[in-house]
Amino acid sequence: MSSTPPAERSSSGRTAILFRVFALLALLALGATYYAPAWWVSLKAPNYPAQTFPDGVKILFHVDRVANGCQMRQSAEVLEKEALDCVHEMDTINHFVGMYPIASGGPVEKLLSPFLFAFIGVLIVGFAVPGVNARTVVMGLGFAATAVWMTLALYTADGVQYLGRGWVAGLVDSLGRAEDEGRDEALHPVVRQLKESLAKSGIVVDPTAPKADAAATKAQLVDVLRALYEMKRPVELGVEPKPWSSRGVDVMAWHYEESLGRWFNEPVKNGRLVAVMKTATHIVYGALLVAMLAFLWVARRPRSPLFVALAAVPMILPIGFIVEYSSWLWWYGHSLNAMGAFTLKPFMPTVFGEGKVAQFSTHSYPALGFGLMCAVAGFMALAALMRRSLPASAKD
Repeated sequence: MSSTPPAERSSSGRTAILFRVFALLALLALGATYYAPAWWVSLKAPNYPAQTFPDGVKILFHVDRVANGCQMRQSAEVLEKEALDCVHEMDTINHFVGMYPIASGGPVEKLLSPFLFAFIGVLIVGFAVPGVNARTVVMGLGFAATAVWMTLALYTADGVQYLGRGWVAGLVDSLGRAEDEGRDEALHPVVRQLKESLAKSGIVVDPTAPKADAAATKAQLVDVLRALYEMKRPVELGVEPKPWSSRGVDVMAWHYEESLGRWFNEPVKNGRLVAVMKTATHIVYGALLVAMLAFLWVARRPRSPLFVALAAVPMILPIGFIVEYSSWLWWYGHSLNAMGAFTLKPFMPTVFGEGKVAQFSTHSYPALGFGLMCAVAGFMALAALMRRSLPASAKD
């Protein structure tokens, strides 16, 4: 018979329920984080008047892609059928100072984001599930499903079908909207200037290139990528062209190379960067599998101080995002290509707040997704503190 007073047992029971409620709230916030923009960046300049660009040239950073942040103007004087493609517009602006396209940043992270989020989700569930054996089974099944899903997506034929539509749409959108480029009268002056500079460099924009539609299915978007690959793949006399591969790792590598070479065609240099990113993908894939086994071992030791690691990983999610985001901004500003129309000294783009580059004012602030990341961290911190207050027998 238990020697614990009934009142204490009742209090422990309420605390145990409450910490699991907080873990559930963290899990829900984590799921919402994946679909919400985490950060936004906007460029403003005199040649982008507020009546035409109320938010400037704005883009949204999601964990799996970069999306257009420009909205259609609600104006009686101007009728718009669709919003300006501000991802393409910002790439155009950045091109002049030798900056690589936005899609060049974080290719491995964006590709692996669904598996990383699934991994964190399993940790949250494992932290909340009572009972060593039940926890091991639940986490084992969760990790096994994530590992199989990740392997199919990265390394099997047509693996891209196992990746999210958002990631695929981000790849297509980052390549621009070619038929809009074909109508010079519809272009912003900066974009027309870009086309003229490309023409002088001998680079021709193909107005027949396919484009993503907002209502397109994932399969249709993949077909767009395949069509672009077929159009652009090099053909050498006597050499069989390399066929399209829809393995996730190959699609990422091809698109990354396309992004690097979009304005600055340096095959040798770009090829080295692509090789680095493919290698990084393999390393992170292996590290994630090892981490799954390590956390399964930890999960079977609920009274060990190491058990708090199941909560600590979700808790550092917003910090990890800031570090990752800042690192790639540093790379953008310190990897300026000499082929740019203007020369700038290497610089650190604005991470948070307002800054200035040439005639542009930059604005960089967190969005809903980052707030949700902070909610995940906060809920898990509360859950960890409540679990810590439980008696040892209630922690199993």
